Amino acid sequence: MNNMGRDIRYALRQLLKAPGFTVTAVLTLAFGIGATTAIFSIVEGVLLRPLPFADPQNLVILGDTLESTGMTSPSVPAPEAAQYTRDTRSFSSMGAYQQTGYELSGIGDPAQISASRLNAGVFTALGVAPLMGRVFTQPEDDGKAQVAVISYQTWRSRFQGDQQVIGAKLLLDRKPYEVIGVMPRDFEFPLVPGQLNRSELWVPMSFTQGELMQGAASWNFQMVGRLKPGLTPARAQQEMQPVAQAIMRAFPAAMSGVRIVPSVQRLDESTVAQARPLVRTLFLAVTVVLFIACANLAGLLLVRVIRRRREIAVRLALGATGSTVVRQSLTETLTLSVSGGVLGLILAAVAVRAGVSFLPETLPRVNSISLDWAVVGFSLLLAVLTGLFCGLIPAFAASRIAVNDALKDAGRTGTAGGGHARLRSALVIAELAVALVLLTCAGLLLSSFERLRAVDLGFRPDHVLTAGYGLPHEQYSSQAAVDAFNSALLSRLRQLPGVQTVGITTSLPGSGIDNSTGFYAEGYAPAKGSELTAAWPSQILGDYFPAAGIPILRGRGFTEADRADSPMVIIVNRTLAERYWPGQDPIGKRIHIGVKDTPLPWMTIVGEIGDIKQGTADTDTRPQIYQPDSQWKRAIGMFAPPDMLTGNYGSIVLRSALPPEEMTDALRSAVRSIDPQLPLIQIESMDRVVAEGQAPRRFNAALISSFAAAAALLAVLGIYSVIAFSAALRMHEMAIRLALGSQRSSVVGLILVSGAKLGLAGCVIGGITAIFATRLLSSLLFQVDPLDPFVLVLAALSIFVLALAASIIPARRAASVEPMQALRMD
Repeated sequence: MNNMGRDIRYALRQLLKAPGFTVTAVLTLAFGIGATTAIFSIVEGVLLRPLPFADPQNLVILGDTLESTGMTSPSVPAPEAAQYTRDTRSFSSMGAYQQTGYELSGIGDPAQISASRLNAGVFTALGVAPLMGRVFTQPEDDGKAQVAVISYQTWRSRFQGDQQVIGAKLLLDRKPYEVIGVMPRDFEFPLVPGQLNRSELWVPMSFTQGELMQGAASWNFQMVGRLKPGLTPARAQQEMQPVAQAIMRAFPAAMSGVRIVPSVQRLDESTVAQARPLVRTLFLAVTVVLFIACANLAGLLLVRVIRRRREIAVRLALGATGSTVVRQSLTETLTLSVSGGVLGLILAAVAVRAGVSFLPETLPRVNSISLDWAVVGFSLLLAVLTGLFCGLIPAFAASRIAVNDALKDAGRTGTAGGGHARLRSALVIAELAVALVLLTCAGLLLSSFERLRAVDLGFRPDHVLTAGYGLPHEQYSSQAAVDAFNSALLSRLRQLPGVQTVGITTSLPGSGIDNSTGFYAEGYAPAKGSELTAAWPSQILGDYFPAAGIPILRGRGFTEADRADSPMVIIVNRTLAERYWPGQDPIGKRIHIGVKDTPLPWMTIVGEIGDIKQGTADTDTRPQIYQPDSQWKRAIGMFAPPDMLTGNYGSIVLRSALPPEEMTDALRSAVRSIDPQLPLIQIESMDRVVAEGQAPRRFNAALISSFAAAAALLAVLGIYSVIAFSAALRMHEMAIRLALGSQRSSVVGLILVSGAKLGLAGCVIGGITAIFATRLLSSLLFQVDPLDPFVLVLAALSIFVLALAASIIPARRAASVEPMQALRMD
C-alpha cells in the first residue's frame, strides 16, 4: 500500500509537469470511453436488460401464421383466443391483446391516443403489479366493464400525479370509464417492434359480437402466454398443433384453402429482433473509435517514454528494477485512464440524456435506456482495461531502455529507439485501417440513404397536408351518421381558400402501416405451392387520387355514381395487373375477396394506377386494390361484422396551392365546425410522413458517419503525431542534408514519403478488412452492394489523402530548419 501511494503521488507529479500531454490524453480517453459508454447504454437498455416483467424468459407470443403468405408474426381471430386458452396445457396463463386508438376526453383537451385492449389473463401472464389500485379481472372482461388501467406517464401528464386518481372518470370515444389502476413507470406493453405510438392505457378486451362472428376471416389479435416451468417454446408449439388442426376443420368451406401453422416465439427475442443489427453495428463502430483513441494514447505514451529515456536510464542505473519502472508507468497510465473514464462517464450521461430523443422512435424499449449501475460499472471497468491496454507496451518499452546508449544520448541521431518507432508506426497503420473500415461503412450507409431518397414513391408529397381521425361509436352509431359527417367534411374542406383537391383514405401512403387481404383473380391459375394471392387494401372517399398525386394510367377514377348500391368497382395498381394479367388490359377484369370458392361478389376493375410505395420506400411494392368506402362492406360480405360501419376512420389528404403548414388551422377549424370535440391525429405534411419513414436509415447513416468522422480525425491526429515526432528526432539529419546542399523541397518530399508509406499500408490492410467487415451491414443497406468498389476506393483515397495532409505541417517544419542553428544547438 505504501508503494502504491508513492507511485500515485509520483504519477500525479509527473502528469502535472506536462499539462499539455495530460489534458490531451485525458480528453482523448474521455471521448473514446464516453462514446462507448453512451452506446453501451443503448445496447444494455435494448438488448441486454431483461424485460420489465416477472421471469421474462418464460414469456412467449403465440398464435397462427398463415402458410404460403409470408406472414411470420403470430396472430389469431377472436374465437381462437378462447380455444387456445382452453385446449392447451403448456401455459400457466395467457391472454389476447390488440392495439387500438380512442378519443380521450373529460381530462384536458380531447386527444386521440394509443391504447390496448387486453384479456385479463395478459396481466396475470406478465406478472407486473400496478403501482396504484388494481388491474381488471376476467369477470369484468366478460361483463364488458368500462374500466381502465392507465400508464404512469398518463397519470403524471393528464392527472398531474394525483394520488386520488383511483375512481376518477375519463371518456373513451365519449363513453365513461373508471380508472382502477396505474402501472409502474417502466411498464410498457405491447412491445411492438417498429411501433411509434405506445399505449397510454389498457381496457378489457370484451370481444364484440361482430368480432366473434367474424372468426377465421380476421387475424386481428395477438396472444401472450407464460410457459409452465421446464417447458420450451418448441414443446408448446408442438402441443398447439392438434388444436390448430381442430380449428382448421371448423373453418367454413369458403376458407378451405387457408392453412394455419401454430407459432410460439420468445417475447424478448421477437421484441429486439429488428433492432439487433443496428445496435450491434453501433457498438462495433464505437469500439473502433475507442480502439483508435487507445492507439493514439499508446503512441503518446511511447513518445513520452522516448522523451524521458535519459531520466528512466538514470533511475535504472541507480538501482531501480524493471518491474518498478513498469509499475510506476502503469500507475501513471491508470491515473490518466481513470480520470478520462470519470470525465467520459459525465459526457456519456449528458449524451444519453440529450440523445435519446434523437433515436428512432421505432427502436424498442427506448424508455429503458439510461445510465444504470451496470452501465456505470462497465464504464469504470472499461477505463481500467483501457489504461492497462494502452500502458503495457510503453511500460515494457520503458523498462527495456538501453542505459548506456540513453546516457550517452546516442538517440539524437534517430537510430536509438528504432523499435519504438516501428511500434508507433504499427499503431498508426492500425488506426488508419480501422478508420478506413468505418469510413467505408459510413459511405455504404450514405449511398444506401441516397438510393432510398431517389426511389419513385409513385405519388407527389409536395403541398399535401394529412391528418387522421376516428369517429366515436357512441355518437356515430349508424352508417347514416358516419356518411353525413364525411360528406360535410369533404364539402367544408373543398371550400377552404387555396384547396385544390381533397380525399380520404384508410391507408395513408408512405406511413408504413402494414395491411393485407386475400383475393381471387378471375382466370388466374396459381402454381402449386405458391403463396396465397393477397393485396394491400385501401378504401377511399372523395378525390383521393388527384389529392395524393397518384396518376391513373388506364380507365377512370371513382365517381359519385359508385355508391353502395351500384355495381361494385375496384381500381388496382400496375404490379397487380402485370402479375395476374401480364401483357393484358386489366380494365373489365374481375376479382373478389377471399379464396377461389369464397361466395363473395365480383368487383370489376375500372382503373389502373401507377405503383406507389404504400409502406416505406425501402419495401417491395405489393399488389394494391382500391375501392369506394361505401362498397367495402358488400365486398367482404359474410366476413363483415354485423355492427361494421365504413368510413368511421381515415386519413385526410388535402392538396393546396399554399404551404401545408399554413392550412393546419383551417383544417382544424373545418373539423370543429362539424364536431367540436373530435380530435385530429398527427396533422403533418406528406413530406414529413415520407421523411418519418426514412428516419431509421437517416439515423443509421448520420450516426455511423459521425463515428467515421471521429475515427478519421483521431487517425489523422495519430499520423500527425508520429510524423511530427519522427521529424523532430531527425532534425539533426535534416540540418546536415540542407547544409550539404539538399533542396528544402527534397526534405518535404522525404517526410511526405514517410506519411505516404503509413497511409498506403493502412489503406491496404483496411481495404482487406473492409471486404469482410461490410458484410455485417447487409441488413441495413438498400440497393447497395456491401462490396461496392466505388465506395471502397473513395474511402481508401480519402484516408490516403488525409494521411498526406497530416504530414504536410511536419514536413514544412522540418524543411524550414536553419542548418547552422540546429547544428550549433546539437
